[in-house]
Amino acid sequence: MKIYTRTGDDGLTGLFGGPRVSKDDLRIEAYGTTDELNSVLGVARAALSIHRPGAFDEPERTGEAATQRPGAWAADLDAWLERIQHELFNLGADLATPLDAKAKVKRMEQPRIDAMERDIDRFETDLAPLTAFILPGGSELAAHLHVARTVCRRAERRVVGLSRRDDINPVCAVYLNRLSDALFVVARLANHRLGISDHTWSQG
Repeated sequence: MKIYTRTGDDGLTGLFGGPRVSKDDLRIEAYGTTDELNSVLGVARAALSIHRPGAFDEPERTGEAATQRPGAWAADLDAWLERIQHELFNLGADLATPLDAKAKVKRMEQPRIDAMERDIDRFETDLAPLTAFILPGGSELAAHLHVARTVCRRAERRVVGLSRRDDINPVCAVYLNRLSDALFVVARLANHRLGISDHTWSQG
């Protein structure tokens, strides 16, 4: 099967079970930004991989990776990020399929949000209470997770904009709202696990 189809050369693309629309349509922007978020999470997982034990683990580490031995925390976080990537594919399919379409798609449901809230509570267990705004950054891993958080916020804005025009599954926007919170927490957790302090915002 060829990767190129030429069917989108006119600037239009087809929705699942729906009509063809412009590639800059609100719906395309919504699930396209969700896809962008998924890619950013892939970059975060690549940054995380140096902290996981494995066949290609270097016996001598330098820089940030030398601050601690690879541990279960990295495997746990990687498994969580992988789960989120799968859920984002489901979210994208939900957004790409109009509610009245004949095509069958697995819609996002409340239990996904409930699970996310439990994850946030679990991740926060080892973190000090937040008393000030923090600057995005610290470790390379945390920096990538902060980028993911801001892309997630943009995806949420696109979904909210789409919801003002079309009837969509309301769980989609709530899921993204909760995911941005979760990504903020795991960015802090990554710095904590790597022994790097968050930097608080100073008004100067």
